[in-house]
Amino acid sequence: MSDRNTLIRSLHDVGLAAWFGGSLMGAVGLNGAAKDQSETAQARARIASSGWAKWTPVNAAAIGAHLFGGGGLLAVNAHRVAAQKGVGASTAAKTVVTAAALAATAYARVLGKKIELASSSDPQDAEEAAQHPIEIDTAQRHLAIAQWAVPALTGCLVVLNALHGEQQRPEEQLPGMWERARSAATPFIPQH
Repeated sequence: MSDRNTLIRSLHDVGLAAWFGGSLMGAVGLNGAAKDQSETAQARARIASSGWAKWTPVNAAAIGAHLFGGGGLLAVNAHRVAAQKGVGASTAAKTVVTAAALAATAYARVLGKKIELASSSDPQDAEEAAQHPIEIDTAQRHLAIAQWAVPALTGCLVVLNALHGEQQRPEEQLPGMWERARSAATPFIPQH
């Protein structure tokens, strides 16, 4: 049996790369282009909403690939998480940041969809928007924050991923496992 985890590592890394890069490009490029191309807030919202709606299925696939790959990596490296000092803490940090990035992504999509419906010229969308009224200016301010939170949080995941890579180096594993074993045994060693 091979010790390589190329497929799950690739899913993890490519998924994260797309999630980070897509959210950063959207916040900078798509939103910036929408502002440059339109005079009215409603038209800017329509342009940006159209682009974000096209990105949503790709983003969902990227997030799914990242989560699937991350779960697979956690399963194959469970022994390191338990035995190597520092790996459990960095894994916990990565889990918390991933949850925050997921929450920010979902919140941004919900706000974006509400703004999309409210700014649509389609009567059916206007009817649906009327059932869920929002204050567009407030929603747009919240959306701007959420859209910048996603690349900030996924960028943190890229850094934590680099830390995990460093922790996998052979010269890191043995001392880390030794330190974990020594600190676990210390309470049982009688002190003179």
